[in-house]
Amino acid sequence: MRWPAGYRRDLAVVCLPYRHLFCGTGKESGISFCAVALWPHPSERLSDMAHDHQAHHGHSTQHGHGHTHGGDVDWAAIAELMEAEAEVCAPVYARALAWLGKEVTEPGLIVDAGSGPGVIACLMADTFPGARVVAADASEPLLERARARAARQGVADRFGTIAGELPDSLGELAYPADLLWASRSLHHLGDQKAALAAFAARLAPGGTLAILEGGLPSRYLPRDIGFGRPGLQARLDAAQEERFARMRAELPGAVPETEDWPALLTAAGLKHTGTRSFLLDIPAPVPDRARAFVVGWLTRTRDIHGDVMDAEDRATLDRLLDPADPGGLHRRPDVFVLSAHTVHRAVRPV
Repeated sequence: MRWPAGYRRDLAVVCLPYRHLFCGTGKESGISFCAVALWPHPSERLSDMAHDHQAHHGHSTQHGHGHTHGGDVDWAAIAELMEAEAEVCAPVYARALAWLGKEVTEPGLIVDAGSGPGVIACLMADTFPGARVVAADASEPLLERARARAARQGVADRFGTIAGELPDSLGELAYPADLLWASRSLHHLGDQKAALAAFAARLAPGGTLAILEGGLPSRYLPRDIGFGRPGLQARLDAAQEERFARMRAELPGAVPETEDWPALLTAAGLKHTGTRSFLLDIPAPVPDRARAFVVGWLTRTRDIHGDVMDAEDRATLDRLLDPADPGGLHRRPDVFVLSAHTVHRAVRPV
């Protein structure tokens, strides 16, 4: 594990022992709730959204964050887009962490499994000022960005990283985690049930595992945008579903699994304590940073799915991506961001 210079790992075990966390109040029935994350007025431009909780990886690119699915993805090459998406979705993550904080009150160690460039991991460090945070990812270039972000946000002294493939790389943890978070990283592992069991084994007694999987596809434009065939995003969703299915099938050791996450968490020896969906609603007209993210998302979508789209849809995308076109994403006033993100949490029995 990589910790900042001067940090003594031997002191971590003494100073930050794992906590035995009480969970499962009478109000937690496991029934889904919905928390709405409303974006500030468009005049409130984005400066450092990950540090400002009013401001992150449904994602399309985030690693550990949402993903653009495919086994050949060069995560480092799309790091900026991943960061932009995480920052735009920051209100969702802030509310999800606040929800988890009702169960995980004073965590000593938090692990972000599949952290990517560390936007959520740094948000965790900000949300839980008494915790050490470990960002774990297979991409060292992404972890470099995570460490740089931690330094910019003043949390580098309690921020570490682990480079390596999940879940085996978590064997480098010096002591059990009080909170282990996996945001759309689990579905990149062939045997998801085995991965959940491995995650559970890294929890302290009473520790919480939180996974962000599922939710609803994001929407950025009206169904009818005034040119091309209506329903463009629905067709892109269908293409993405096909690509996701191929990605899952091609993973090493892939095991088909019914995506009943509460049942899978229970099978891993944990007690499911709740599922909650969080809505991100950034109405038109969107802030500049959100608009830039949507442009980046559609650009990458064009690159990934262009070969399976018909000529009319490709021409529509080209118009949307043309900065000089009044109907394009850079200039049209009706661009918005609407998505739903679902978090499942479970506790290791004491």
